[in-house]
Amino acid sequence: MTTASDGQQQQQQQQQQQSDPKMSRLLKLAHKFNCFYLNGFMKGDCRPFVVDGHQVGLVSQNVIEQLLKYPEVFHVRAPEHGKQNIVELNPAFRDYNTRSEQVERILREFREQGMFVALKGWRDECYDVKSSTGSLLKMDRSATCLFGVRNYGVEINGYVRHPTKGLCIWLQQRSDTKQTWPGKWDNMVSGGLAVGFGVLETAIKEAAEEASIPGHLIKNLVSAGCVSFFFESERGLFPNTEFVYDLELPEDFVPDNSDGEVQNFQLLPAHECLERVFMPDFKTTSCPVVIDFLIRHGIITPENESNFTQVIELLHVPLQSLYTYRTTTTTPNDGEANATAATTNQRDLSSSSSSINNVKNSIENGKL
Repeated sequence: MTTASDGQQQQQQQQQQQSDPKMSRLLKLAHKFNCFYLNGFMKGDCRPFVVDGHQVGLVSQNVIEQLLKYPEVFHVRAPEHGKQNIVELNPAFRDYNTRSEQVERILREFREQGMFVALKGWRDECYDVKSSTGSLLKMDRSATCLFGVRNYGVEINGYVRHPTKGLCIWLQQRSDTKQTWPGKWDNMVSGGLAVGFGVLETAIKEAAEEASIPGHLIKNLVSAGCVSFFFESERGLFPNTEFVYDLELPEDFVPDNSDGEVQNFQLLPAHECLERVFMPDFKTTSCPVVIDFLIRHGIITPENESNFTQVIELLHVPLQSLYTYRTTTTTPNDGEANATAATTNQRDLSSSSSSINNVKNSIENGKL
């Protein structure tokens, strides 16, 4: 989570980027929405958040300080082998509901105390916290950034092939009453994956709520892959993966909001849309989806973007490589195996930092 000193460091890094003639506007923007991946992670201030033996997040020091007040729920301890402390949800909580209830109790106390700015956006809408084995607990979506839990969402690029303006893209302006990014410009449709909803199901639901897209048009929805990035703000950490859909719309269709979360829609020619993402009134964490769309549709190319490959690299950050820590339960017969596993964990964490440093250096040197 960003502190005053962190803000000064980020400002210095931005000034260095601005003075670097090798970095295009687009690459600087990609650095911005990956500020934690390229800078914050390397500082080593965050600790793995472990549930049921699996790392599911990253926790900053100012959050850890508050979690220490609840030792019956959160354990902050050193691993069996290695130097890095971990934050572990009490292993005595053995099931989804118990974990969810215990974590929610603490988060509601934080909220009542006005402890974290992120919790001002409490929504009573939960995200699943998952490992490779399945869902481990649920957590209010406003709180996931405090634990660096991976977030998943859906984004729909609504576009029109206009007879005179060419490729055009629909954007929405978020309501001024939204808890996050109020009044900012955004993709036509977007939404997080809440508990109990699938990817396509979420896309269809959000399309109806945010843009009133009827069934005969939404059936033309085309899956276009994912983008992933790791952003940080004063609210916390955002390791985001967005499932991307493209939807070609007829020229005479105009989106119409039905849930009160959008105040305006605008149809822009592709080149104007590209300029819009550089404006301060555009939602930073929606930039990757727009850039990805413009690359896939030949608006951004190696011929007009000097840092083409570096930008693409930063649209597909390997987030899974940052969540490798595992703990094991020791029995009399598996001590040697656990020692090996713990050593491997430490090696994996060091390898992640080294790999990120190599990527960062390669990007800055224009070798990617």
